[in-house]
Amino acid sequence: MSDVRLPPVSGRVQSLHARMTLEEKLGQLVGYWVDQGDELVAPMAGEMATSTKYEEAAAHGIGHLTRVYGTRPVDPVERAAWLWAEQRRLREQTRLGIPAIVHEECLTGLAAWKAATFPTPLAWGASFDPALVEEMGRLIGGSMRQLGIHQGLAPVLDVIRDPRWGRVDECIAEDPYVVGTIGTAYVRGLQDAGIHATLKHFVGYSASQAGRNHAPVHAGPRELADVLLPPFEMAVRDGGVRSVMNSYADVDGIPVAASADLLTDLLREKWGFDGVVVSDYFSVAFLHTMHRVAEDLGEAAALALAAGIDVELPTGDAFAAPLAAAVRDGRVDEALIDRAVLRVLTEKEELGLFDETFAEPPTEIDLDTPAHRDLARRLASESIMLLSNDGILPLDPERLRRVAVIGPNADSAEALMGCYSFVNHVLAHHPDVPLGLELPSLVDALRLELPEAALVVVPGCDVSGDDVSGIPDAVAAARDADVALVVVGDRAGLFGRGTVGEGNDVEDLELPGVQRRLVEEVVASGVPTIVVVLSGRPYAIGWALDGPSALVQAFFPGEEGGDAIAGILTGRTSPSGRLPVSLPRSAGAQPYSYLHPVLGGPSEITSADSTPALPFGFGLTYTTFRHSGVTAPAESSTDADLTIVVDVANTGTRAGVDVVQLYARDVYASVTRPVAQLVGYARVALEPGERTVVGFVVPSARLAFADRRGVRVVEPGDIEFWVGGSCEDRETTTTTRLTGPVHEVTAADGRTVAVAVATAARS
Repeated sequence: MSDVRLPPVSGRVQSLHARMTLEEKLGQLVGYWVDQGDELVAPMAGEMATSTKYEEAAAHGIGHLTRVYGTRPVDPVERAAWLWAEQRRLREQTRLGIPAIVHEECLTGLAAWKAATFPTPLAWGASFDPALVEEMGRLIGGSMRQLGIHQGLAPVLDVIRDPRWGRVDECIAEDPYVVGTIGTAYVRGLQDAGIHATLKHFVGYSASQAGRNHAPVHAGPRELADVLLPPFEMAVRDGGVRSVMNSYADVDGIPVAASADLLTDLLREKWGFDGVVVSDYFSVAFLHTMHRVAEDLGEAAALALAAGIDVELPTGDAFAAPLAAAVRDGRVDEALIDRAVLRVLTEKEELGLFDETFAEPPTEIDLDTPAHRDLARRLASESIMLLSNDGILPLDPERLRRVAVIGPNADSAEALMGCYSFVNHVLAHHPDVPLGLELPSLVDALRLELPEAALVVVPGCDVSGDDVSGIPDAVAAARDADVALVVVGDRAGLFGRGTVGEGNDVEDLELPGVQRRLVEEVVASGVPTIVVVLSGRPYAIGWALDGPSALVQAFFPGEEGGDAIAGILTGRTSPSGRLPVSLPRSAGAQPYSYLHPVLGGPSEITSADSTPALPFGFGLTYTTFRHSGVTAPAESSTDADLTIVVDVANTGTRAGVDVVQLYARDVYASVTRPVAQLVGYARVALEPGERTVVGFVVPSARLAFADRRGVRVVEPGDIEFWVGGSCEDRETTTTTRLTGPVHEVTAADGRTVAVAVATAARS
């Protein structure tokens, strides 16, 4: 008698499941990559490519169709017609008539030809604006629904631990609260549009050894509990996410794809997740080929199923024929398959697939409407960070006659796009195919922004490589100009095709190639120089905080990024982005997080200093803000909410947006605690001279941590609170004493994932 507990399901699902053969069950647990070719759009895709023909794989039905729109540049209308016909075929020509779930990547917008491309997730973090990210998710989801897509493989909730890791641009922040609040907002937006979001990569992936992709993870249980897991818990419990994808990593020697502790005991039993767990691409097979914990693909399938993976993506390398053989020879309990199938059928029922007729495919599709572009522009503008400024910014267009626009990223649309944008993810393999949408470069935007100025455009060097022959021409152009804009940074790509992105990990954090030399020689010309960094990771550019007149950082701002940066430079828009990740001092100081205990910072007993060049939360504006009079209750119970109030004033001469940041520190605890922890934030727009009172309601569980038993608790004791311009800026401070017994935070607590809310009263 099997002891596998089956999930509760509707009568319709129960009846359908009762009729299924083993082959029909397994068909629902796999995807098929109809368009898969030799392009490197997933790790080891060529090596793992299935030889099974689609007609054979789908003969008994199929669970997922993999990246129907996102593998090659296909016309959306033509592809939709094919998809509708294929869904009708599955409905009419397979015995049970079950349509497939269609999934796509949607990390920077729908990854399809002609679809809008939004800022990369690291830019979402820089915006500190969950509401706008939720709005973006809703727009992206609407585009996906038009095309018959049901599931999006986003958001990425990995907390940044080491900027050397190539996938940093896919992440939101180094702070789990920012990751959780913004990531959950994206989940809500996508799912409000009827698309099931998929959390990636559960869990630990970003904490890989030395920042190397797929490297082992040595995180202890406390780092998992207090840093890496909270964003996922927020999205599950507060966001109601419907799908989760496992991490490729092994954590302390146990591959996540084979960990029932994580995928079942924690995710389902403790957090109450009742959706579907899908495998990251080929990760079930990796249990055999890479982790070497399974002797063959059948054993790999058994381990993954038992752990809690329900669907193998992108294809059925392990869950098809190898799993069927393992069931028939008694190595796998069929009840494990039943459990997964019931979850998949329930998901299809939720998505309305059982009642969909697929009668009329769309004949007109606009995936990049004015609404898409407006939101892309707003989010890009909010995400751009001003890191230094000697007063040169904002530029006065009427006083500029000649501008030297220098650098390899100045006139490149690709430089505005992240790794998982369709442009860099897919079109890089199809150089003869047009981009499919308007992607103005920064130079294009500057020509519109500065119509009276002559722009002299000189690349100076490439993004990578050691060719310095173009630098003298760049310096000469700068000397003849009123101001020089030097635009440097990254080119996103995959697996060695680029300087950042999946598989593009680095050993140092210097700007790629000879770009630093380009900047320094232009600065040495004596011409006022503004440096703009377009990148997917923070680089060790502390040296650029002094010589250049201004330093602007943009994390891949998307299709309207050129316009957004141009608007910041001229003051049409005031900068409001804040660093979602510390600006590193050096590669040798990594891994680093502002969430470090006392021993993680500088001290007199080591000559090595890990202090970042700029701290988490830092960002300048074109005005000044004062934070004062922060107040909190003198005492509060360990199981109560705290209301903390601060006065915020615009003390400058221009309108601006302040990102009000509330930090806390547990002065003494039973285990070491961070010297600073963000517990609330809010974007507040103020006119010159205007002030407001911002009130934060902070659940006590925001202060919880894993104690020596591994139980998340809130302990009595003193808590310091402060508000300032970054985690290091204690502009106004107060203290609260938590009283009462140690409060154990449980799944039923309700305050585990509550979001701190800011309310403003103006005067």
